[in-house]
Amino acid sequence: QVQLEESGGGLVQAGGSLRLSCAASGLAFRSYAMAFFRQAPGKEREFVAAINWSGYMIVYADSVKGRFAISRDNAKSTVYLQMYSLKPEDTAVYYCAAREFGARDKDYDYKYWGQGTQVTVSS
Repeated sequence: QVQLEESGGGLVQAGGSLRLSCAASGLAFRSYAMAFFRQAPGKEREFVAAINWSGYMIVYADSVKGRFAISRDNAKSTVYLQMYSLKPEDTAVYYCAAREFGARDKDYDYKYWGQGTQVTVSS
């Protein structure tokens, strides 16, 4: 069965950096677009970044442009989210998601989801 496993979350001070990883198994990774979403307490889940199968099409939420970078290693079936200049408002559970074909910024377009990893940014 399909599994998406996030790792790399944790507690960091404002201005710091973290790199999230999402390892996929049970699917033809090269055929899937991958994305990260996040959900803060009391808020709806929101789009963060997405990357298509080749890595040549990337989409970011305005709130993270210039601070976050998504990338993928198809040989390792892994997608990464490098986060720089973290702010307290980036605090959330970060989820990895997968869909066939193109990258999208709506959560209902994604079929497979990971369990999430907590990112906490202290001020």
